[in-house]
Amino acid sequence: MAGKSTEIRPFGPEAIAVAAALIRDGQPVAVPTETVYGLAADATNPRAVTRIYEAKGRPSFNPLIVHVPDLAAAMRLGSLNAAARALAEQHWPGPLTLVVPLAEDSPVASLVTAGLPTIALRVPAHPAMRALLEASGRPLAAPSANASGRISPTRADHVLASLGGRIPLIIDGGASAHGLESTIIALTGDQPRLLRPGPVEVPGAVSVTSSSIEAPGMLASHYAPAKPLRLGATASNAGEWLIGFGDIAGDVSLSLSGDLAEAAARLFDLLHQADSGPAPAIAVAPIPDAGLGIAINDRLARAAAPRDQ
Repeated sequence: MAGKSTEIRPFGPEAIAVAAALIRDGQPVAVPTETVYGLAADATNPRAVTRIYEAKGRPSFNPLIVHVPDLAAAMRLGSLNAAARALAEQHWPGPLTLVVPLAEDSPVASLVTAGLPTIALRVPAHPAMRALLEASGRPLAAPSANASGRISPTRADHVLASLGGRIPLIIDGGASAHGLESTIIALTGDQPRLLRPGPVEVPGAVSVTSSSIEAPGMLASHYAPAKPLRLGATASNAGEWLIGFGDIAGDVSLSLSGDLAEAAARLFDLLHQADSGPAPAIAVAPIPDAGLGIAINDRLARAAAPRDQ
């Protein structure tokens, strides 16, 4: 797919109509969600899903989140127990992904689940993704719209910089509201398990560390800039561009007031700025490891992890 022109269209009925036609033709398109921009394709079409992997250069063992319009649609693809349905009713539409057993007659292509007996499901809140789901009439597999392992995109120009020439269309819906990928909760046993922290906090979910890949975003090295990244920095070293937080102003700040929601929304945008700027290295100030800070620190730890992991 590399070498093709990539068109950017502002979100609206015309852009959605063009995108839906591409989806039905088995092509992937980039679309905004309330978390980050996603690279969406028909989850029931193996060739379309392959094109997602091809565009991203994504390892085939890493499963994809499937976006659906509502709980009823989710229950046609996966088996949601009472706990899963309760969480869905509380948080959908919204930035929560549920990993549940795959339904026996699920039409989703096996590439989507990476051969696992589970499926990751989400009902998004963003009007662009919801409009595309309605117009295409397909469940949409949609990982973040960036080259695999690199910084997640929160703006259309981030997508273009990463996937330009690899996909036919980007729908521009402005900056993502949350700026972090969805929380992922596995409901495959007696206890809800937190596989990836995010904007939604689920009381009682047990954090897990696993060597196996059960859901997106679990690779040790992920969300990574091309430049070296140092965490917990209270001042910049020579050659570093410091992303501050709270009392540490830095060259630019995630939030001067120490607001974690603001920091989450700005995190990937500022990492993109740092990665494209003149400084050869990046440093980030300490982030409190509580509430939304847990999700921010999770992304930063994976971004700073050695690439050979």
